[in-house]
Order: sequence, then structure tokens, then C-alpha cells
Amino acid sequence: MQQFKGRRSSAIRAAGAALAALMLTVPSIAPAQFSDSYNFLKAVKDRDGDKATTALNKPGTTIVNTRDVTTGETALHIVIARRDTTWLGFLLGKGANPNLADNRGETPLLSAVQLRFIDGVRYLLGNGAQVDKPNDNGETALIRAVQLRDVAMTRLLVSLGANPEKRDSIAGMSARDYATRDGRTPGLIQALDEAKPAKATSGPVQGPSL
Repeated sequence: MQQFKGRRSSAIRAAGAALAALMLTVPSIAPAQFSDSYNFLKAVKDRDGDKATTALNKPGTTIVNTRDVTTGETALHIVIARRDTTWLGFLLGKGANPNLADNRGETPLLSAVQLRFIDGVRYLLGNGAQVDKPNDNGETALIRAVQLRDVAMTRLLVSLGANPEKRDSIAGMSARDYATRDGRTPGLIQALDEAKPAKATSGPVQGPSL
């Protein structure tokens, strides 16, 4: 029995030595590299103009419209969330698509309205954002502005072409319906009726500091 245990221990030691020798002959594996999409979105989050610009300047790249693998958010969603007009103008100038929605169907425009970010709304609509593009619930930017009882935002959106009669898919109500039902903010109906044409902000603004 003792002799068997001795042979077994020797075999284990030999196997261990062989494994160690094998590992020395295999090239070490570098840590997994993050994807270009991850690195670009991280650069935007970190306000790293150098890294973002390097990624955007690669020939043939479409990374400006890449999405977060978890949330579906684009770089525009990220900069809208922090109300950053400098990065917003920079990304739009690099061809960012303002109509790409996240996993909830939220476009950057809807996010800007939710945050009452009027300058962001102007830039987005001045660079191709669809004013009446709905989310997964059929809510448009104008419906959301009315629901927020934001008279200034409501007036701006109507002046830039938002349709007060477009209905959502949850309650089947339009922005005008919601405004009529809301007795707390009578100015909403006037905002829908009296908005004068406004000018959106088009073209890129100064880019991020490098």
C-alpha cells in the first residue's frame, strides 16, 4: 500500500512538472482588449477629446453612431444626459445620427425634452432630428413637453414643426388632448396655438478641448 502511495505521489509531481514546463512554452495571453466601440463611448463619457477624435478620424469609421451594448445609448445620449452643448455640437458635426433610439426607444431629442434642455433641442432639430419621432409608447417630444407642463419647450417644439395632433399608442391621446385635460397649466393650449416659427441651431459648434 505504501509503495502504491509513493508511486501515486511521484506521478502527481511529474504531471505538475510537465504542466509547468508546458506553460513556459505557451506565449502569455494578453488581457482582453476592450472594443473600439467601448473605448469611444468611454472617451465621450470621460470628456477625452484626444481619444474621441482619434477614433472618429479613422478612415471609413462609423463609430460615432455606435451603441452601448447594455443600454443601446449612443454618444449623443451620453452628452445630452449631461447637458453638454460643446460635445453635442462636436458629435453632430462628425455625423452623429440624432434619430437613433436606445433600448427603450428614447431618442436624444426625447431625452433632451425630459431634461428641459432647450439648447440641446435646438441643436438636435437643427441637425436632422425628427421632431415627431415617437418612443416605444408612441410618445413624441411634444407630448412629453406637455406632460411635463413645460410651456416654453412646448412653444419651441411647435414652432419647429411638432404636430400637436399626433397621438401616442398608450392612451391614444395627442399633445393637444393632454394639454386640454391638464387644468393646472392653462398656458399649454395657448403655446400649442400661438407658437411662432423659430429657428433651430444648425451646424457644429466648437469641439471639445484637446
